[in-house]
Amino acid sequence: MAKIKPQALLQQSKKKKVPSKISPATIIIFTLIVFMVVFFIFSTYRHFSHRSVNPAEQIRLGRKDFSDPENSVVPNYATLHTSKGLIVVELFKDASPDVVDEFVKFCQNGHFKGMQFYRVIKHYVIQAGEVNSIGAAEEWTLRGKHYNELEKSVKHEAFMVGTSKAKKDSKAFELYITTAPISDLNEKINVFGRVVKGEDVVQEIEEVDTDEHYVPKSAIGIMDVTLEQM
Repeated sequence: MAKIKPQALLQQSKKKKVPSKISPATIIIFTLIVFMVVFFIFSTYRHFSHRSVNPAEQIRLGRKDFSDPENSVVPNYATLHTSKGLIVVELFKDASPDVVDEFVKFCQNGHFKGMQFYRVIKHYVIQAGEVNSIGAAEEWTLRGKHYNELEKSVKHEAFMVGTSKAKKDSKAFELYITTAPISDLNEKINVFGRVVKGEDVVQEIEEVDTDEHYVPKSAIGIMDVTLEQM
């Protein structure tokens, strides 16, 4: 094997390129790019992680026991446990404080356990309460002002929750959930909340078969109502 002469080795070493040095500006730019990419990934993760927590989960995380009537804190959410599923209602403590207070007391007394949805009018309202109470049409035409909160009532849309203004029995509390916007609802019921989760359950109840008096042919009931605070 032929030996390479020292002069040839020297010539080859001269031909090799010396690696160029990375300038400080390049290092700074690269660092900024890495930082921006990491920040973008972190921001995206936080955004979607917050969106993935639905209202029911948020309520569960902040849940307190409101079964005690002596509890002075007014809850701002109620969950209706129906035979069709859960309906989560946000309570309007500021807009309808008197109605919310009364609703909470009825919940604490177990008033809604076993209550039936006895009137279902498609594209209008579903109603739960005592079957022997006066009908929705007759009741609403009375236009009572039991709570005198006509001016403070919120704008009415679908999935609003309210109770009758024409109350003849202080031991009764009717529940109405609208399934469509009703322009003159202020004249009919006191709205004290809105459905924030379980709209599909409301729609499922709305679609049940009824007789000519809008009474469901199969029983649909409220098994319990739990009160929660966020």
